[in-house]
Amino acid sequence: MEEMTIGYGLLLVVLGLVAGVINTLAGGGSNLTIPALMISGMPPDVANATNRVGVMMQGMTGLKQFHAKGKLPTGDLKGILIPTLVGGLLGGALASYAPAYLLKPALLLTMLGMAAVMLFKPSVVIPDAGTPVKRVDETPGAWMALFAAGFYGGFVQAGVGFVLIAALAGTLRYDIVSTNALKILCTVAFTAVALALFIYNDQVAWVPGLLLAVGSTVGAWLGVNIAIDIKPKTMKWFLFIMTLVAVGAAILK
Repeated sequence: MEEMTIGYGLLLVVLGLVAGVINTLAGGGSNLTIPALMISGMPPDVANATNRVGVMMQGMTGLKQFHAKGKLPTGDLKGILIPTLVGGLLGGALASYAPAYLLKPALLLTMLGMAAVMLFKPSVVIPDAGTPVKRVDETPGAWMALFAAGFYGGFVQAGVGFVLIAALAGTLRYDIVSTNALKILCTVAFTAVALALFIYNDQVAWVPGLLLAVGSTVGAWLGVNIAIDIKPKTMKWFLFIMTLVAVGAAILK
């Protein structure tokens, strides 16, 4: 890895801010930050691990903001978190020990699938107003959807927001604001597990990671305030555009 410069450090802070907003509203912010880490000569597995520092900090900030504004549903947290954490533990373990070349195909296939969902069946991720919310224990497939989201997030991270939105809104039918709040809670949960594994294996570059975290924290604060006021129709198109961007990023990596 090349020596850190002031300009490169500022770039990480700015990209962290942008990623914090994007991840809070939708997902895919790591498609900016992971390549930014890699251009300094950082290996893909270390970049994937280091990126989690910013993701963790933006998640904790966003979660605090959603909770303070009364937008975090708490009625089924145990049912949501258990499969997400189990998946995150297994995905993080795989990412820590598996060859780095597996990351790109996993990212590309997932983003292509999400783009198809957003294009052909957007109601899966943007439920109609007034749609009743379901519990995990009464919804066939919800446990596996959340487990898969946690596994993907622990393994790749990039674009996991889309996968969590599909799991939470698609199977449990939360509205978009509640979905974003729960998405961040799940992200914090499996990121904590994955980050602990990466730290144990000495795969985190702390200076770049903390610089990303500074910008990501500010971006998450801005993102929550935008998420609460954004119209569902606007959000639908934002999600669709971001999935296409994520697909392009996966292809170019």
